[in-house]
Formats: sequence, structure tokens, C-alpha cells
Amino acid sequence: MDPSADQGRVPPELKRYQRQMRFEPLGLPGQKRLGQARVLLCGCGALGTVIADTLVRAGVGLVRIVDRDFVEWNNLQRQVLFDEEDARAGMPKAVAAAEKLRRINSQVQVEPVVADLDARRLPQLAQDVELILDGTDNFETRFLINDYALKHRVPWIYGGVIGAEGQTLVVLPGEGPCLRCLIQEPPPPGATPTCDTAGVLAPAVHVVAALQSLEAIKLLSGNRQAVSRYWTILSLWDNTIRQVRLAWPDQGAGCPACSSRAFPWLEGRRGSRTAVLCGRNAVQVVPDGKQSFTLQEVAQKLQGLGPLLANPYLVRVQVEGYELTVFDDGRAIIKGTDDEQTARSLYAKYIGA
Repeated sequence: MDPSADQGRVPPELKRYQRQMRFEPLGLPGQKRLGQARVLLCGCGALGTVIADTLVRAGVGLVRIVDRDFVEWNNLQRQVLFDEEDARAGMPKAVAAAEKLRRINSQVQVEPVVADLDARRLPQLAQDVELILDGTDNFETRFLINDYALKHRVPWIYGGVIGAEGQTLVVLPGEGPCLRCLIQEPPPPGATPTCDTAGVLAPAVHVVAALQSLEAIKLLSGNRQAVSRYWTILSLWDNTIRQVRLAWPDQGAGCPACSSRAFPWLEGRRGSRTAVLCGRNAVQVVPDGKQSFTLQEVAQKLQGLGPLLANPYLVRVQVEGYELTVFDDGRAIIKGTDDEQTARSLYAKYIGA
């Protein structure tokens, strides 16, 4: 059928997507499905900003963005939704991204969540979505997403970039291999390159995020049969792209998640309360239990110790050669160390035990 035949019947609010709907496999029916779709984007850094920008422009109905971090100057080289004012103001990435995205497409519901994604919070954030997208920078969170996706049979799309290399995989629970089929355990600290040691090029980010976004549009528009069943590995500096067809014998026999239905990250038996942040010389500290202070109280406590920045989302102070950024959920990012014990001690000293 000629997709242009539907153009006269396009509702006014969908006319902005006309060029997209002229692609025959999508058409008006696929666009309507996109408008009803709900996705969770985990992480709003390099990959996450490109994915969010693409899906919001494509007209996905709800994009929920969860990110634990704030905008810094070195993000601007590759994280496309942020600008210098966001870095100056220390804006949380999820909030800054949402502000830009709402100006791009007011028809899409964008929900920013400034939080760490853990075993307690992920089920709350993912319970009403049909797809989860990976924009994270660590395998611990990816294993958590993988656990949730397999247990609740929600598709998710893995992606990662270091230097000029990247990879992506669509995980369709019950239909093919999951992340733990490929990687049984998260790599130990220091075993793999980071963006700090190997750098990262923005064009490589765009390529991987584009592949993730395209697979998302296929799924959300009702074109599941077109979804890639390959593990795609790119080395863009060397101009090579490999696609590996992954065997899934006996429906994942030997994989703890697929066959044994073991979900230790989702159950909270795996995972830490502190995390060394990729390429940041920083550690995130998550206190046990619910915090008993407000950001205003934190600002008052830290006043006079050093240069202070405060906004509705965080308080930041420079003291003893470190930078402490405290969020309203009690978390803190301690910059200037990659030692977890040092970070916990600084948190206890300046924020509370």
C-alpha cells in the first residue's frame, strides 16, 4: 500500500511526523502506536541524551528518564541535550534534559527522575513501561536491568561505548539470549577500559545510540519481526562493524537468569551502596535508610566551609580539596577520590552518619 494514501487522514497533531510516516513499514498505524508507547531510559549521559532526543522527536508517548548525576563541563563534548548554563548551574541531567525535550516536542510526556537506579527503585519506575533502554555507564546497573527484564518479560536494549568502539544488543526475554548469556559476571574494577583511560568520541556515541533508538522504534511501532537478533560490535576508527548471531541452545541452558531464574541484583543480594563513577575520580555514596535532612539544612550546615552552590535539586561544596554534591534523596557524589572508604568518611563527617 502506498503510504501517501493515508496522508489525507492524518490527524493534525500527527502532521509533524509526516516524513517519518512516509516510511512504509511505519506508516500511520505505527506512528499511532509510538504515540501510545511508554519507555524507561536508564541514564542520561552520552548515549541517553541522544536516545532521548531521538525518541521524543519520533513521538514516543512517554519517556521516563532516570539519572543520578549532574551536568559537568566535560559532558558537553558528547551529551547533546546540555549546554554551558546547565554546567554552570550544576543542573541534574534528568531535569536539564527534560527542559530541553519539552521545548522540542510538547506532545510527548517527559518524566525526569533524579535518583540512583537500584533494586528498590527500578520496579517502581519500570512497572508501566513496555521497553527499557540502557544509557548507563556500568555493568552493575545493566545486570539489574537484565534481572528485571527477564523476570517481568520486558524487552530492553543494551548499549555501550568506549573510545571509538561500541556494541549493542536487543534482549527479548523468552526469545533469545540475555546479557548474562554473554557475560556471566560484571568485569572486576580495572579490568576494562573506561572513558577516563580510553576516552570517548561523540560520533561513536551517536552511532550506537542511533542503533538503539532504531530498534526501539521497531519494537514500539509494532514491527517486532524487524528487530535485530544480532550482537552488533563496532570499531569505528578501524571502519569495522561485526554482527554476531548468538546461539540460544535449550532456551538459555547454563545461563543463571534464563534457565535458573536467578535474579540476585533485582533481589538486592548483589550490588553495592557505593559506586566508583566511570572516569570521574568520584564515588557515589548512598546512605542506608531514608535521610532525615532537607537540602536547606545541608546548605546551612556547609555554609562557610568553602565555595557553595545550591539549587532546588542539590547542594555542592568544595572542602579539603574534595567536591561534595548532595541530592535531595540523601545521596552524595564525592569528587576527588576513587576510594570508597574515603568517600564514606567524608560523607559521615560533613553530611551525617
